[in-house]
Amino acid sequence: MSLFRFLNAGLVFGALAHSAAAMPDFSFGSSQLPDDGRVVVYVGPDGELGRLGRNLDEATGGRVSGAIAAMNFEGEFGETLSLPGLAPYKQVLVISKGDQPLTARRVHDLGGFAAFSIDDDEGLALLADDLGDVDDAAAHLALGYALGDYHFTAYKTVEEIPADGEVALIGSNRSDRRAFERDLTHLAEGVTLARNLGTEPGNTLWPQKFVDHVQTAFEGVNNVTFTVLDADAIRARGMGALMGVGEGSIHDPRLLVVEYRGGGRNEAPVALVGKGVTFDTGGISIKPSENMWYMKSDMSGAAAVAGTVLAAAKRGEDINVVGVMPLAENMPSQDAIRPGDVLTSMSGKTVEVLNTDAEGRLLLLDAVHYAQVEYEPRMLVNIATLTGSAARATGDEYAAVITRDMDLSMQMMEIGQTSGEDVWPLPLHPNHYVQIESLVADIKNIGGTPGASIGAAVIGTFVAEELPWVHLDIAGVDWRDEPTPTAPIGHAGWGVRFMDALLRREAD
Repeated sequence: MSLFRFLNAGLVFGALAHSAAAMPDFSFGSSQLPDDGRVVVYVGPDGELGRLGRNLDEATGGRVSGAIAAMNFEGEFGETLSLPGLAPYKQVLVISKGDQPLTARRVHDLGGFAAFSIDDDEGLALLADDLGDVDDAAAHLALGYALGDYHFTAYKTVEEIPADGEVALIGSNRSDRRAFERDLTHLAEGVTLARNLGTEPGNTLWPQKFVDHVQTAFEGVNNVTFTVLDADAIRARGMGALMGVGEGSIHDPRLLVVEYRGGGRNEAPVALVGKGVTFDTGGISIKPSENMWYMKSDMSGAAAVAGTVLAAAKRGEDINVVGVMPLAENMPSQDAIRPGDVLTSMSGKTVEVLNTDAEGRLLLLDAVHYAQVEYEPRMLVNIATLTGSAARATGDEYAAVITRDMDLSMQMMEIGQTSGEDVWPLPLHPNHYVQIESLVADIKNIGGTPGASIGAAVIGTFVAEELPWVHLDIAGVDWRDEPTPTAPIGHAGWGVRFMDALLRREAD
């Protein structure tokens, strides 16, 4: 059963009024081609058709293979050819598998290419019989389709938004269905939760509303405990850094903890800690107005943590995991912290705030200390849209990963390659800790370059030296201006797939 534990309760819980469109309904187990409608067929680099593809070609009187030959189809991975009105079908979409061996990640992309390239409001068939040696390949194809099909329509005023039709995985089997229904559909739900949270505007999502939305997503999920600290409880715990960031807003900060126990009773958990600034103006050190609207997604780290724990809990992963989400709105007001102020953290260490726009590390330094004191984790991962420095260093292809151990960084790169969310290491040198020494407090919240490493050093000051610690800076990857096969334009929900793969590894 789900358990709820509240500190200084009296909080009001409820669902946000809006959400994104639901995932399509997927069906598995059919081996028969549809008689009509829309069909997606995957072909080899030279247009080679698999068994079902050949049956499709025969059903169209050879016009599929004829069109591939006539259109000089080059067969690069993801190349598409749309063939409308190819009787008896309304549309046939040809997608190339490329000439490299297929992996689960590449199969996800193949599903995403289909979602981007064809309408499914009247139903759709994906021919999933020739996808290499990937276990449960049709289930992975469905996951990729679900990720690529995401769209957020909550604030559209059109009278009717077409619902997704059924997506049939032709050539799939019972194993594919079980893999999707018991596992991968929950991963898609976790990514969707993160995207929904990251897309909501700041006037509908503040700290308590974030809590409401996450609790609603977890309704009915087993082995889950919620802890919510309100402003009084945050002050009582001495979390002056977290409280300081939220001081200028009419919306009080929160600390949301979601604990999932799927492992042994005495097994130490993996702690996931995500920055949750529900809107970031920069505070007194106010940001420029251009593109400030992006700052509605400055809670992407917390959103990813919520989505990751949801996926693990719903599939019943054999692991204990605790998600810690410090939540605040960073606003300028007569109550806001000022540059030069000194805050006392939960650990007792003091922090001089030289720039109120370097606020994410203030939330996280209290949250990582709380996670260690309360849960004694065996590994700690923190994730945040922390610095423009990381975005400039790694662009939109990689999130920055910083650890104290290069071997651990290499392991994180492997997880990124497997999960479809790539990371690249940035340095953490002893001199970075020297650069944040303060004249008036224990540390200061900014100091020197590179900014991504300095931000990590601020947080790392509060992480025990012996604890395996991974810092993810996702400032360059959380929002897409250009789509990828599995992430449409908008909020990417980045981090759910990465941390999900990490939890699977840790569970093994």
